[in-house]
Amino acid sequence: MVERDERMVDGIAAPGEQSLERTLRPRRLDEYVGQKRIKSNLSVFMTAALQREEALDHVLLYGPPGLGKTTLAHVIAREMDAPIRITSGPSIEKAGDLAAILTNLQQGEILFVDEIHRLGRALEEVLYPALEDGVLDLVIGDGPGARTVRLELPRFTLVGATTRFGLLSPPLRDRFGIVHRLDYYGVTELVQIAHRSAGILGIGVDAEGSIEIARRSRGTPRVTNRLLRRVRDFVQVEGGETITAAAAASALERLEVDEFGLDELDRKILNTIVEKFEGGPVGLSTLAAAIGEDSGTIEEIYEPYLMQIGFLDRTPRGRRATRRAREHMGHSAPPNLF
Repeated sequence: MVERDERMVDGIAAPGEQSLERTLRPRRLDEYVGQKRIKSNLSVFMTAALQREEALDHVLLYGPPGLGKTTLAHVIAREMDAPIRITSGPSIEKAGDLAAILTNLQQGEILFVDEIHRLGRALEEVLYPALEDGVLDLVIGDGPGARTVRLELPRFTLVGATTRFGLLSPPLRDRFGIVHRLDYYGVTELVQIAHRSAGILGIGVDAEGSIEIARRSRGTPRVTNRLLRRVRDFVQVEGGETITAAAAASALERLEVDEFGLDELDRKILNTIVEKFEGGPVGLSTLAAAIGEDSGTIEEIYEPYLMQIGFLDRTPRGRRATRRAREHMGHSAPPNLF
């Protein structure tokens, strides 16, 4: 089984990518490409908060991985001229850990919590009064002698990010004043990102070359930047100075990323449904066993994009490969299937 961090088209950051992502990350709202509605609304909210000299309302960003939630948190901090403290749900294990973070925040500071859906329920209970009333209730001591101490907190902004919006408890969701879903990007927006990143990386890319990379990027900026870097390697080794459409297509074919942005694992899923299960429907657990992959990984990582491009359907009886998927994979449809 191929590990997720080995996938060229995975929206999740691979180990070692974070430092380079920081180099490519836009710093201001006007540099941030895409998500126009979110940018427009955030601009209004931030301007109003600055005019009132108040902290921005708490912000919840959700959507598939690789679309720029972390980047947007950094942009918010810079636009608000505020420091940012970064942590994640899995790294906060005890109420004391969270209390230490909250009591050390500065006035107006941005607290960014990635994977916020993985906070334990006990930690959420600590967060509720902090988000709503700006206070922290601490229990000191045990048993009959235990007492509660209430601490005033500086006004801060919590920016939470999650790929699993449905796993957030309703009480926690309700305490965010600004909630935005990040959507997949179009090819035009990804072309802009490719050109900007190429300039930072010091490699030329022509219009057709950037389009070739963008249309194989699965609507995800992180994938665009990853593919751009790998194509740059091929062009550099071959003595070129500019990424052309032919150079990009050749490099990406060698990386087994096809014109729809599908890799070996995507094609394995579709071929298994078509060849072993006659196009489906097939249950998720059965499909997972057939390809040797975890069912949760299939559902969370692979399926959303295959469904978005119309290659896979979820039915009450299971997963089904569509006519479009069959045609792309070179399979003819049985005459009675559709």
